[in-house]
Amino acid sequence: MADTYSKDELNRRMNGAVTTLKQEFSGLRTGRASPALLDPVVVDAYGQQMSINQVGTISTPEPRMLTVQVWDKGLAKAVDKAIRDAGLGLNPQMDGQLLRIPIPELNAERRKELAKLAAKYAEQARVAVRNVRRDGMELLKKLEKDHKIGQDEHHSKGDELQKLTDAHIKEIDQALHGKEQEITQV
Repeated sequence: MADTYSKDELNRRMNGAVTTLKQEFSGLRTGRASPALLDPVVVDAYGQQMSINQVGTISTPEPRMLTVQVWDKGLAKAVDKAIRDAGLGLNPQMDGQLLRIPIPELNAERRKELAKLAAKYAEQARVAVRNVRRDGMELLKKLEKDHKIGQDEHHSKGDELQKLTDAHIKEIDQALHGKEQEITQV
């Protein structure tokens, strides 16, 4: 981070954490199959981690079915394993280079799993926001130590940063509450 305190930069980084959370939530589809459901899946391919859409084409031929057409036949097993290990509760069926992924009915157990996953995503976002706050606070301490800002300015900017953090945490909690409501609706 640079040697200047920028509330806008810290706000931008916190907004990034909230945006990422909302993208992850969009992958937690409750009713219909959606290609976004596979967004969090990462595949070991060619000696590195790649998102699933970099190794195949994802489509929804039916409302409760996803398919992944893997481009490289050698990666089909790796894609299958990545989907199973992603914690989404999906069991792909391999047919050569095509993986058919039936989307299970949302029973009470599956709803609980999705709610837990949503809570996990929200906690990751909270941690990311707190890390941005920590970076900002460390920068303020350094600026005060280097006599670039005074103690009063350090405290006022620290309070400002805490309010910004609280607002982002509240937004994360509201997004989580909304997603939990969506998941638990019958």
